[in-house]
Order: sequence, then C-alpha cells, then structure tokens
Amino acid sequence: MKHRKIIGRLWLLLIVVIVSSLCIGRYAVPLTELGRILFGLPSGGDATMTTVIRNVRLPRILLAGLIGAALSAAGVCFQSVFQNPMASPDILGASSGAGLGAALGLLCGLSARGVMLSAFVCGIVTIVGVFLIGARAQGKQVVNLILAGIMVGSLCNAGISYIKLVADPTNQLPAITYWLMGSLSGVKWSDLQFFAPFIAVGAVPLLLLRWRINILSLGDDEARTMGVSTDRLRWLVICCATLLTAACVAVCGMIGWVGLVVPNLCRRLVGNDVRVLLPSGLLLGASFLLIVDNVSRSLLATEIPIGILTAFIGAPFFLWMLMRKEKL
Repeated sequence: MKHRKIIGRLWLLLIVVIVSSLCIGRYAVPLTELGRILFGLPSGGDATMTTVIRNVRLPRILLAGLIGAALSAAGVCFQSVFQNPMASPDILGASSGAGLGAALGLLCGLSARGVMLSAFVCGIVTIVGVFLIGARAQGKQVVNLILAGIMVGSLCNAGISYIKLVADPTNQLPAITYWLMGSLSGVKWSDLQFFAPFIAVGAVPLLLLRWRINILSLGDDEARTMGVSTDRLRWLVICCATLLTAACVAVCGMIGWVGLVVPNLCRRLVGNDVRVLLPSGLLLGASFLLIVDNVSRSLLATEIPIGILTAFIGAPFFLWMLMRKEKL
C-alpha cells in the first residue's frame, strides 16, 4: 500500500509537470486556453498559440518525458545487474559510441535524420564490440564487460576528440560541440515517431522481467537456485537497457546523470525491489528531465544545452546523497 501511494504521487507529479511545461515558456499560454487547444475546442487565443502548443511544445515535452524515463530505466537495470549503485547507462560505452557516430555524421554533412541513424548504429556497434571482447576475455563476465566498456568508451572519446580536431572550425565544430552537450530544441513529431518504437522494444521486456531482475540482483548463485538462467537474463537486460541508451543519445545528444541520480533517489523512496523501483524510476525520470528542460528553455534568452543543466543539478544532488549517513 505504501508503494502504491508513492507511485500514485509520482503519476500526479508527472501530470502536473506536463501541464506546467505546456504553459511555461517565452510564449505564455493560460491554463484555460491550453485545455481548449488540447481538446480541439474553440479557442479565444490566436493561431500562433495553437501552433506553439501542438507543433512545438507537445512533441518536445513527450520526447523529453520518454528520454528521461528511458535513461532512468536503463540506470535501474544496470545498477541491479552489476549490483553497483554507481553504475549508469553509459557504463558500457553506448553513449560514447553514439556520440562518435553523431560526430562522424556531422563531419560528413548528413541530414538531421542521418545523424540520428549514424549515432544509433554506432552505439549498437559499440555494444556489440564490448560484448565480443567481454565474452573472449578470461575471468568473470560482469567484470570483463565493465572493463571492456571503459576501454571502448575511451577509444570512442578519443575518436570524438580527433573529429573535433579535423572539423571545420566555422561550421562543423560548433555543431558537433553543441550536439554533444545534449539538446531538445527543434524536436518534431517525426523525431518522436522515430524514437518511440525503440523505447517500446527496450522498455516493455524490462517491465515484464522486472521480478526476474529482482532475483538477479541477489547474485548468480541465489538466482540459479531459484531456476533463473543468469547469463541469458543478464544479456537480455543489458541489450534492452543499451537499446534505450543508444536511442536516447541518437535523438538528443549526450545527457548524463539522469540514469545515475534518479534510480538512487527512487531507491530511497521505495527500496531495492525492482518490481517497484523500475516503474517509479520511469515516472520520476520523466518528471526530472521535463523540469530540467523547462529550465533549459526558459531561464535565459538563449536555450541552455540540457546536458549542462543535468550535470549542474545532478552532481551536487548526488554529492548531497553521498554525504548523508544512509547508504545508497
């Protein structure tokens, strides 16, 4: 009952944040007009207000919510699989690989959709390489995966630095730098249609298997005694979480801290039970990134890259959690 109340409050928080996000901005929209626009009723506002809500804010808000939920879900799964609260969605190098793909796309002059596809494909290829290295290495597979992810991620970061070095400093370099900071500006309905299927493919299996993930977090020996195939389940969870991470980075750039801070905060609210932790992480992650996006587009005259704000908010908050006496 306690967990149901918490999840209900997180649903309420998400609804309030979504409605507030639709009203907040440089072009303020009254709440009454917002309801008329969303339900297709005659509006007292001008046509510009309707266009702003339906074609600019609504797709951006939905996409921000999906990205926050996806990154948070990936963080919950990685932390449970690796039994480490410091694990994050980029622990296996998916974010660095996707960033390298986007930098290559921008260097080659691809379109916006081409850059997204390049980032997504490179992120997946990076994880495949990490899996192959981890499978061939001697020792524990979990440790091998983490070490391989760190090494491959470093190589991808080196590749990004080299691309910045050879890129045109007038046009290409600023575009690459801004993209790597993470941004949701210019999001369209087509981006949401491109992104949503990957989120569904990655998130639905995790939700259906969350009780098995809960058993896996106890350790391999305990999980095997309960009839769970640990290796197969671990690979499946990692693949789904990686798919979520690569898709997020491909659409909006590299956004850190969401998959690290939100799962730890949810763990303080509902405990370590993944059956409750994963749904609460989805809801709180969506609300968190929506709030950060509102600050990003409303604080200054020019939009602040969302990756900068998540670091400014996430790092001090995580330090505060570390300094408390309770364990993460």
